[in-house]
Amino acid sequence: MITFKTLNAALLAQLDTQRGVTFIEGKQDHRQLLYRDLHDRSMMMLYDFQEQGLTAGDHLIILHKDNQTFVEAFWACILGGIVPVPIAVGISDEHKGKLFRVFNKLERPHLFTTEEHLERLSNFAGTHHLHESLQTVKSKTILANLLEDHELRGQPHDPQDEDVAFIQFSSGSTSEPKGVVLTHKNIMNNINAIVIGGGFTPDDISLSWMPLTHDMGLLGFHLNMLAVGMSQCLMPTDLFSRRPLLWLDKASELNVTVTCSPNFGYKHYLKALKNKTPTDIDLSQLRVIYNGAEPISIELCEQFLETLQPAGLKRETMFTVYGLAEATLAVAFPALNEPYKTAYLDRHSLLLGDQVQFVDRDHPDAIGFVIEGPPVTDMQIKITDTMNAQLATNCIGLVQIKGPSVTSGYYLDDEANKHALTGDGWLNTGDLGFLTDHNELVITGREKDIIFSNGLNYYPHDIEAVALQLQELELGKVVAYGVRKAGQDSDHLLIFVLFRGDIHDFIGIVRDVTRHVNEQTGLEVEHVIPVNRIPKTTSGKLQRRLLGDSYLSGEYDATIETIRQALAEAHQQEQGELSNTEQKLKSIFLSVEKDKVIDVADNFFEIGLSSLSLSEIHQEIDNQYPGMLDITDLFEHQTISELAVFLDKKQAE
Repeated sequence: MITFKTLNAALLAQLDTQRGVTFIEGKQDHRQLLYRDLHDRSMMMLYDFQEQGLTAGDHLIILHKDNQTFVEAFWACILGGIVPVPIAVGISDEHKGKLFRVFNKLERPHLFTTEEHLERLSNFAGTHHLHESLQTVKSKTILANLLEDHELRGQPHDPQDEDVAFIQFSSGSTSEPKGVVLTHKNIMNNINAIVIGGGFTPDDISLSWMPLTHDMGLLGFHLNMLAVGMSQCLMPTDLFSRRPLLWLDKASELNVTVTCSPNFGYKHYLKALKNKTPTDIDLSQLRVIYNGAEPISIELCEQFLETLQPAGLKRETMFTVYGLAEATLAVAFPALNEPYKTAYLDRHSLLLGDQVQFVDRDHPDAIGFVIEGPPVTDMQIKITDTMNAQLATNCIGLVQIKGPSVTSGYYLDDEANKHALTGDGWLNTGDLGFLTDHNELVITGREKDIIFSNGLNYYPHDIEAVALQLQELELGKVVAYGVRKAGQDSDHLLIFVLFRGDIHDFIGIVRDVTRHVNEQTGLEVEHVIPVNRIPKTTSGKLQRRLLGDSYLSGEYDATIETIRQALAEAHQQEQGELSNTEQKLKSIFLSVEKDKVIDVADNFFEIGLSSLSLSEIHQEIDNQYPGMLDITDLFEHQTISELAVFLDKKQAE
């Protein structure tokens, strides 16, 4: 049980231990930082922050991809009463735009980053008419690479448990980000619940590749471990993206007992394994693998467990959980040391207000869901209708939560608070689900059609706003929706466009939308589909689900096939004789994306290459052309032909 009232007290309690954080940068590249050394380095960084004029209550956006620097900056803020605001580093325009939107939203903002990231922000500002905003940001920026070594310590701050500890801004959102305000009390109560529910002890060793800007990465696999006083290992997310097998290699080598991954991580690992049986790793010491951050795929759980069973992985390690940033993190945990449980329901009884119909797994209308378990310690869950009236067990409704770890609201966002806070301390999660007769939570969907991809949640209206940046599209005539067919482990993004002309005239829109959405958000567009009408309610609200249901029923299959054939014909016409570099690059692309037809004139973002695929492709290119290509060059040269010209020029130089 955790009894600390603040994060500050939790860190100070670890100064006499021999445990700490191991930062993994490669197969042979480890560096350990004991908790007492983390405290010392953070206090020295606090001195730098305070010399720059930061005081308790100021906000510091941390925009840095190095895990150790991020952790030290985060703790420097906590120790000095400065409010850290973690923001994910990204290279797309939407990532850069989010930084400016968050900065402008904060009352007392400052930025901690590198010269490289600041230069990218400057270039973005120059092309988006943000000159004044850029000057304000620059005047409040502390550059990590310009900080000098010294032995001076800052002045510590003694917080109260009701003080704001940090603000977690929504991930994956491409419009106005929402900041979840978390106090020390929120955090320490949720950590206590996690420790009890996960059975943590100081003898555990954890490993995570989740980003520290994500609630599971920061709170679930850093702050939690520190409060317990256990050893923890952190691997950069981009290292996992490039070398996914290193994840469990390190788990075996370092005797890790606790790790985590959402769906896409299991899928990425299994893809890299290439149907081989791992024989050189031992996972018998693993007792818990957290599975959360997005809807959990039963099929993927089974494939992962069966594949890793020869390496000693036990079925009861799969720990299927439910949580969200608004709860600090944890909401519902299953029982420890038991195989994960599932429920199979009739897919026709999943609307809000429906009484669920349990069926056998092989029933023709069966759809399976993971049972996330009962509420964690000090958490309450209720299922309600749209008027907040509580529903009976086994009845689909809105999932609402209440407890000392639930946020009191979003930062300076009355509109979001009005929708989420339902009174008496209850918060509407926006998810749909039900409670079983044993008070176990099952999540079945989401009220607002959130699209889940790569562990992040994307809102349809945000993706639509990105698509509408294209001049050929009009407001109210574009709909984004995520669908998940049986057996799939992630949502597929569909873009519906109101279009009544000849289908061959639609091909340019398909290419433009696919490229632009992929380029700006990192999301792969499965299909861009022309429709004769956009369904709306009598009050004018989009009925996205009706379009998704029509797609799943096969209504658009013929149209999709016609578009596919037209695109193939266009590719064939554009294909010419390949240079040696083009041939090599095309082979690399096809080795990573075996199921795609890729020609040298295809735009990477039009054909929907995911950010994970681009990371793998960049790694393979770097193997053949060492040091010639930065991953950002894939955004500057967006076809194999353009990339080949760029590489040939670099080699000539």
